[in-house]
Amino acid sequence: MINGYSDLEIFLVLNVNLKGFSMKKLYFLIFFLIITSFNLFSQNTPSFVSDSIDSYIHRGMNNWQIPGVAVLIVKDGKVIFEKGFGVKELGKDDLVDENTLFMIGSNTKAFTGTALAVLEYDEKLKLDDKVIKYLPDFKMKDEWVTKELNLQDIVSHRMGLETFQGDFMYWTSDLNADEVIEKFGMISPKYNFRTKYGYTNAGYAIAGKVIEKVSGLSWGEFLKEKIFKPLEMNRTVPLSEEFVKSDNIAKPHTYVDGKISLIPFQNIDNLAPCGSIGSSVNDLSHWVIAQLDSGKYDGVIAIPFSAIQKTRQLLSIERRVRHPYNKTHYSLYGMGWAFQDYEGREIVMHTGGVNGFVTSVTLMPEEKLGIVVLTNTDQNAFFQSLKWEILDAYLGLPYRNYDSTFFASNQKRKSDQDSLIITMKDSAKLNLSPENDLQNFAGRYENEVYGYADLVRKDNFLELTLEHHSRLRGKLEYIGNNRFFCTYSDPTYGKKVFPFFIEDGKITSFDLFVDDFIEYLPYKFVKK
Repeated sequence: MINGYSDLEIFLVLNVNLKGFSMKKLYFLIFFLIITSFNLFSQNTPSFVSDSIDSYIHRGMNNWQIPGVAVLIVKDGKVIFEKGFGVKELGKDDLVDENTLFMIGSNTKAFTGTALAVLEYDEKLKLDDKVIKYLPDFKMKDEWVTKELNLQDIVSHRMGLETFQGDFMYWTSDLNADEVIEKFGMISPKYNFRTKYGYTNAGYAIAGKVIEKVSGLSWGEFLKEKIFKPLEMNRTVPLSEEFVKSDNIAKPHTYVDGKISLIPFQNIDNLAPCGSIGSSVNDLSHWVIAQLDSGKYDGVIAIPFSAIQKTRQLLSIERRVRHPYNKTHYSLYGMGWAFQDYEGREIVMHTGGVNGFVTSVTLMPEEKLGIVVLTNTDQNAFFQSLKWEILDAYLGLPYRNYDSTFFASNQKRKSDQDSLIITMKDSAKLNLSPENDLQNFAGRYENEVYGYADLVRKDNFLELTLEHHSRLRGKLEYIGNNRFFCTYSDPTYGKKVFPFFIEDGKITSFDLFVDDFIEYLPYKFVKK
């Protein structure tokens, strides 16, 4: 079929009328068919995509101060839109294009889930196998959970942990993958096993080790061999250390003191299977086409369809969800994919966020529609608002202008956050004297799972160093009531208040906090 005309229809038109046609008339007929086909294509493409998407993207980039964006739309097996916008690095004129690599963050998880499903297809494992069958030394806090934990548990976030619990210990830390898994096993989960959804990045580190044990290849090499190569994703890299050595890459950005700024690349390969892939919209178009066409790319089966189906089993109930305008009820999770009902269709989706990047990959299989949005700052909701605008356009729903709503909400939240930080800074500038001498707060503190933290007095503040984060520092300034305001050297860790605890006039412990982007829960460090 060519743009809505079947081969038979074109054959009949040409053959029925051919005898009475001069060559001039024949050329006119062919021209007419081409123009009509183009018009039909235009009718099938929403006006938002055909007429307005560029201006929408430029406006969003300006509002959110996003240096670079890349966008992909796939419909009915074809790339409808594939384009880069802006620059790879703020202040430079090197433009983003369809082949520019972005870190895709947790959109990596669908690749890891697929890798496990492919190994089951190859009869190398079963997804309900216990983890200790392949990693006999693996331990969790609860011995019974250690024995019962299976491969689907570790990639569907049903291990009983709070969302992001433990992530501070691993994120951009000096721990290697084996140490990450060991530390993870020492955590006391907040909830009971399989009773509550809790997004757990380290589960994917465990999955990566299983893939390595079963296949004989590292997680990254397995992806290259079994997924990237069949899909001709020739520029995609599995590791952050490979990303920084690649050409045509977007650079990471975040807010530093209220201004979008370039930040250093961070190596997150100790958690690689949860978030370290770097890819482009051109390469991801192959992944999306295969996801929407039973695993086929360019007419050839690149991923077994049964493996794709396995990744889409509904394993965890994430939450009830509401949409500000349209119909939706539930959000669920499978093996690296999240699922949501939306206007009577199913959405298969994920988002990704690592230092300096946020991204989204969205599939609507019933409409054969796929959308990818990649951005090189971690401080925007545009990567989501554009997705919803495109989805609504293809479903014939009214234009909602999501980005204006999201941006206004973010500005309010940011204003409140900035006001709080200003208040904390003003308190620090008062140079209040602690009830205890500042020197008494100095010393070594220990968390039973993480390890130690050192506080050293530097004039009128304390400097924080951490056992497993050799590149990270914290400046602690006293703000009263035995509280210190901590400014981290890495801005993605945030600016947080640490409460200290005193018994019988002696400092006993403090609670360490990091930005919610990394972990919600505090860590108690007890003074040695």
